[in-house]
Amino acid sequence: MLGDHPRIVKYRGWQDKLQGLLLVEASHGNLQQYLEDNGDTIPSFIRKKWCRQVAESIAYIHRRGVIHSDLRPENFLVHATASTTPTSLDLWLCDFGGSTCENLGLDGKHLPDPGFFDPNSDWVSQPATDIFSVGSILYTILTGHWPYRSPGPFETMEEMETYDQQVEDLFRQRKFPDVEGLFGGEIILGCWTKKYTSADDVLQALDSEMAGVNEYGS
Repeated sequence: MLGDHPRIVKYRGWQDKLQGLLLVEASHGNLQQYLEDNGDTIPSFIRKKWCRQVAESIAYIHRRGVIHSDLRPENFLVHATASTTPTSLDLWLCDFGGSTCENLGLDGKHLPDPGFFDPNSDWVSQPATDIFSVGSILYTILTGHWPYRSPGPFETMEEMETYDQQVEDLFRQRKFPDVEGLFGGEIILGCWTKKYTSADDVLQALDSEMAGVNEYGS
């Protein structure tokens, strides 16, 4: 369905005993945990590279007719593709369990979590679902925290539920975090406000934004 792509986690077959897929293990875990563990030590050009890789992965799966429908930092893996230096760390998109593919008759019947979902949209999986999520993921990569949240994990279930309600209410009112001065800020805002009709448009905008960046990995 998706084939081989540098931004998609590698498939290695089927495990009969466990009745599950065999996937390549990422060397540095998921993006959410990596951001929490490494914080301000992540170079800005790496963050910018990751932003592009997020858009690249979504543009690719959309071209293949797949909508992920559960985009969040936990569903990107951080992997050292060439060496153990920070500059070699790249992202892989993973966890397609909730995905939709009309051509194959697949409907994961899933939508993104609050903070990564537009509560004003139709509650069905569509390309715009992923594009809105991309805005929140780019924001998280660049700031180290989710929209309208401080860095770090939730301490209690109540804290998480409170956040979910607050961010959903703010997004429903079309109130978004301030992105002024943030790399790609207008692109992030564009993802949240339906400026882009395709993930390829987001990728093209990021490429234009990165034209002035001297160093970033592939």
